[in-house]
Amino acid sequence: MEKHSEHPVPTPDPSETSPAGQTSTKISRRHFLKLSGGGAVSTVILSTGLRAKAAAMPPDVEVFSGNVPLQLKVNGQRRSLTVEPRTTLLSALRNQLEVTGCKEVCNRGECGACTVLLNGRPVLACMMLALDAAGREIVTVEGLVQNGKLDPVQQAFVDRDALMCGFCTPGFVMSVRALLDRNPNPTAAEVRQAVAGNLCRCGTYPRVFEAALAAAKSAGGKRG
Repeated sequence: MEKHSEHPVPTPDPSETSPAGQTSTKISRRHFLKLSGGGAVSTVILSTGLRAKAAAMPPDVEVFSGNVPLQLKVNGQRRSLTVEPRTTLLSALRNQLEVTGCKEVCNRGECGACTVLLNGRPVLACMMLALDAAGREIVTVEGLVQNGKLDPVQQAFVDRDALMCGFCTPGFVMSVRALLDRNPNPTAAEVRQAVAGNLCRCGTYPRVFEAALAAAKSAGGKRG
């Protein structure tokens, strides 16, 4: 008895012949439509399987939908807002809380202009959901000013003329501040490493490095 394959191989369509009366070896439009129909059925089956998998998620998985009330602690103040779950921390700060020191430039985690401190660590606000920042200490460049006095890092940037257009400056300041908080006496190489994720299109890097070392020195560091 002749055995048939489980997955039949498309055979030429006898209705499509060459002008010379020979059967064409190409896959006919009819077979193509049959195969396409099979693909659609597979897609439906796959989609059905995914929905079934989603329905089987553990009951303790938290699912957000619509707007969500949120409270953030920004520069020492608790701020209440309502966000759509996909809202980034950068968008929440700038567009809802009007904390505009963190800049929106690339908005995809490449330039560092949106750097803020989260529990003392520098993070890219454009790459973090606002919901994930709940319950943590958020410090922006505005929060470094105490009683109207600039932070030593901010003052050093002014004194060393470490900015041109200024769009990247808040991100640099926050990265340097985070560095000096954990290492008050960094080397030039450590400064470069700390701001490696911050880009300055104006090319003010040498003065940024000078400002960082000057801020460390003014705070009691030994390096000059």
